[in-house]
Amino acid sequence: MKFVDIESVEPGQILGRTIFSSNGTVLLSAGVQLTVYMISTLKRLGVTVVYLDDPQFRDITQEEVLSEETKRVVVAQMSETFEALRSGKEFSTKAISQTVDSMLDEVLRNQTVLVQLGDIRTADNARFLHAMNVCMMASLIGLNMGLNMIQLKELAIGALLHDIGKVGAPEVQEGRTHHAWRGFELLKMKREYSLLTAHVAFQHHEFVNGEGQPRKLSGDEIHLYAKITAVVNKYDNLIFGSNGEPPVQPHVACEVLNAMSGTELDHEVLVQFMKIVSVYPNGVSVRLSNKQTGVVVKQHRGLPSRPVVRVINKEDNDAVAKEIDLALQTTIFIDEVLK
Repeated sequence: MKFVDIESVEPGQILGRTIFSSNGTVLLSAGVQLTVYMISTLKRLGVTVVYLDDPQFRDITQEEVLSEETKRVVVAQMSETFEALRSGKEFSTKAISQTVDSMLDEVLRNQTVLVQLGDIRTADNARFLHAMNVCMMASLIGLNMGLNMIQLKELAIGALLHDIGKVGAPEVQEGRTHHAWRGFELLKMKREYSLLTAHVAFQHHEFVNGEGQPRKLSGDEIHLYAKITAVVNKYDNLIFGSNGEPPVQPHVACEVLNAMSGTELDHEVLVQFMKIVSVYPNGVSVRLSNKQTGVVVKQHRGLPSRPVVRVINKEDNDAVAKEIDLALQTTIFIDEVLK
């Protein structure tokens, strides 16, 4: 499986990863042979990158924290929740709680898996996949920071619903119209949820230096749940692009986050975040410092910037694959991520 720009996809190539619609149903299944119509439709839907099934890299897989079935359920539930809010109806707190329970079960089972955000986004499903990713990553960090199950669930629900105040709101929001305020007002009325859950929505745009929104809180005035959510929210927005900004590669996003340590983002949370994320995800094409190009095929937990890279060399007109383990080949580095 290989990660490529949609502009380089050609008819006849095989989709390597399922793409979900905005209501959780399958838009295109992994294994389908792409046609001109499918490719143009994906572009029209806002898809910019896809995974392809490449014979030379067919054995490359991405370990996943969440299963496809759980992702489907989460996307469907978030779609239903947002639609209820747009219609002025009450959303099901019980359904959200059950969805979070399913996610936490898988997070606990797969807590050693490095996060590789590979789900393909369309203009329609982006907000739901964003909520799911923020919830999943926040839960992993909370687990690493020693939160108990009650605390993890408070954090997870808050992270999943952190942008709930945006539903039906104008683009420009300030003061008490800021989506953080609106989210807090919505969630604090849900007696089934802890008030701390509402504070995740309330505080996830506050900066530790006191220059955030909507109340300019600083340091310990910001709850740990919100500090965790702020980091993963920023990361996901960087990876997939937000507010008109183009997406960046994971290693660039990590550099941006580290530059925010102690100003916008909490240092200790960032330390834990760097332990859960894959800097160079499987399937990404890279150029090494020895001028060879290849594809990342394997990760090392604890050494996220030193993956295993498979390069293909031509020998006597035959393609010969060789794997370079950057954890062992300490003089070789990744110079560039290729599109």
